Amino acid sequence: MSEPELSSSSSFYIGSPMDTDTENSEQLYVHSISQAGRLLPSSSRWNSIEVDFNLFPHARDPSTYGSLPSRYSKSVDFKLTITNKTHFKRFVYAAGAIVFLILLVSLLLHFLLHNKNQHAAPKDLTLALQNALLFFDAQKSGVLPKDINMVKFRGDSGLNDGNSSLVGGFYDSGNNIKFSFPTAYTITLLSWSVIEYHQKYEDIGELDHIKNIIKWGSDYLLKLFIPANQTSTGSSTLFSQVGSTSNGTSPENDLNCWQRPEDMRYSRPVFSCDDTASDLAGEIIAALSAASLVFKEDQKYSTSLTKTATELFSVVANVEEDPGRGFIQGTYTMKDDCGGEARGFYNSTGYMDELVWGGTWLFFATGNTSYLRYATEHLVAAQNEELSIDKGIFYWNNKLTAIEVLLTRLRFFFDLGYPYEESFILSTNSVDSLMCSYLSPTTHKTQGGLIFLKPNDYGSLEYAATSSFLSKLYSDYLDLLHRSGSGCIDGAEFSLQQLRDFSISQVNYILGDNPMGMSYMVGFGNNYPQHVHHRAASIPWDNQWHSCSEGSKWLNSEESNPNELLGAMVRGPDQNDMFLDDRHKPWFTEPTISSNAGLVAALVALHDPPRKSNDVGLLGIDNFGIFHNVHLITQRR
Repeated sequence: MSEPELSSSSSFYIGSPMDTDTENSEQLYVHSISQAGRLLPSSSRWNSIEVDFNLFPHARDPSTYGSLPSRYSKSVDFKLTITNKTHFKRFVYAAGAIVFLILLVSLLLHFLLHNKNQHAAPKDLTLALQNALLFFDAQKSGVLPKDINMVKFRGDSGLNDGNSSLVGGFYDSGNNIKFSFPTAYTITLLSWSVIEYHQKYEDIGELDHIKNIIKWGSDYLLKLFIPANQTSTGSSTLFSQVGSTSNGTSPENDLNCWQRPEDMRYSRPVFSCDDTASDLAGEIIAALSAASLVFKEDQKYSTSLTKTATELFSVVANVEEDPGRGFIQGTYTMKDDCGGEARGFYNSTGYMDELVWGGTWLFFATGNTSYLRYATEHLVAAQNEELSIDKGIFYWNNKLTAIEVLLTRLRFFFDLGYPYEESFILSTNSVDSLMCSYLSPTTHKTQGGLIFLKPNDYGSLEYAATSSFLSKLYSDYLDLLHRSGSGCIDGAEFSLQQLRDFSISQVNYILGDNPMGMSYMVGFGNNYPQHVHHRAASIPWDNQWHSCSEGSKWLNSEESNPNELLGAMVRGPDQNDMFLDDRHKPWFTEPTISSNAGLVAALVALHDPPRKSNDVGLLGIDNFGIFHNVHLITQRR
C-alpha cells in the first residue's frame, strides 16, 4: 500500500530544465493525489508544477562553444622528411599494431570490469531469505510473544481492534492499517512457497519461522468471517479493514498520524462487508485452504481452516443452488461501507479470478472434485475479466497466471482427465506463452534488466519478484518431467536454463545488480535504502510515548531511520532505473507485505536444493505434497 504525505493534489513536470521549446520537446507531466501514493500521468503543463529532480544531465548551450580563441595556430608545419620508405612503413605498421593492442586491452578490461560490477559474487540467498522473513515479524499487530520477538523496536499494539475481537494480523505497509485483502493474498503465496519448497526451508532452519508467520496470518483470517447464523442481519459478514484514513471530525487517524503502532490512541474503525464481497471471500478461501496444507500434520488446526474455507465458499460461490436469495456477486471495493477506503489503496477490479483461485486451492485442501469443477468451469470467465494492463502479472489484484500454473501442475503430475482436460490444456498454453513473454526482447525491461510490467506504475519490484517465482517454479516442473524446455506460439522455444537465468536476474537486480548499485532489500549488502517510508522504523524505540503531533518531526527528518527494517523490500526504481531514497516518496521507499511475499517465494525457489539429500538430482521441490488430500480421496474411491 502506498500513501503520500502530501497535499490533496500535487502536480509536476519532469524534463530537462533547459527545454525552452516545451511544445516541441519531449516532456512528461505527472501529478499525484492523496489516495494514490504514486505519480500519475497528467495531460498538460497547465495543471503541473515544474520540478527539476536533477536526475538528468543539463544540456549545454551550443552558442558557448568556440566563443574563445584557440591557444594554438590553425596550422603547424613540422617539416618532416622521409629518408627511408621501408623503415617508415615498418614504423607505421608497428605503431598501428601497438594502437590496436592498446584498444583491444582497453575493451577487454572494460567488459571484464563491467561484468564484475554487474555480476560480482553470487548473492547469499540464505541470508536474503532469512532477512525477508523478518520483515513480517516487524509487521505483526497484537500481543507479540516476548520470548521469540526478533524485532526489538516492536511491541504489543492494536489491542482494542474491533473491541478486541480483531486483534492480530499484519500492518500492511508503512502505516498502521490492516487490510484483509492483501493479507489473505500474502498468506496464500507464503503457504504455496512452503508447500512446494518446505525441504529448502527446513534445510536452512527457517521452516518453523515461516510457519509461525503463516499461522499468525491464518489465525487472524479465521476471525474475519462470521457466518449468517451468527449475525443479527441474517447475512454473513466479512471484515475488510481495521484502521482508517478518516475518523469523522477527529484530525487523528492512521494516515495523518506519523506514529508507532504501540503509541496509537485514536479510534480505529472497522469496515465490514456482506457476502457480496466475492473477491475478498475468494482470497480468504484460498489462504485458509493453502495454509491447511502447510499445517496438515496438525489435523485439528488444519481441519478448522478447511471447515471455514468450505463454509465461506458455499456462501459466495454456489449462487445457482439458491437463486431466490437475491445474491449479487461483486468486488469488495464496490460498496463504500465495505471497501470504500481500501479503494484508494487496494482497489479490486474483478472477483472471478479470486473465486477460481479459492476453488482451486480448496480442491487441493480437500480433494473434493466439485471445487475443481467450479474452478475449471469458470476459468474462461476469469480470463475474460482480466484487465489488459494486468495481463501476465501475478500480484494481489490478479491471480489468473498463478491459477494457470496450478492447473498446469495438475495436468503434469495428476491428470484427472475428463471433464477437466480442456481447461488444463488451455492453462498450459497460457503458461508457456507467459514464460515466452518473460524472455521476449519486446517485453519492456529497463536498461538495467528489470522486467517492467507496468510502465506507467510504480512498485515494479513486486511484479518482478512474482515473475521470478513463477518462472523458476515452472522450470522445476518441467525438470521433474525430464523436459529440456517448451515452446511458444510463434514456434520459438525456451530452455530451462533460460527460465532460470531470467529468474535469478530479477532477484539479483533487487539485491544490488542494478545501475544504482543499490540493494532494494533493507539490510542486505553495503548500499540499501536508509529512509524507508515506515512509521515504526523511523521513530526511535526509546520507551517514550510519542504523540500524533510529534510525528512530523520524524517524518521530516533527513536522518536515516533509527530502526533498521531488516528484510523489507521497498517499491523500487522507476523505468529508468532511478531511485530516490526519500521517506516522503513512498512510491520509491515503502515496503508492503504482499510484495515481500513475492520476494520470499522467489528466493526460496532459487535457493540451492537441500544438502542432506540422498536423492540424485533432487530439486528441493515436493513433487506430490500438494496432492496429499487428492490422493486420499482417490484412494477412497
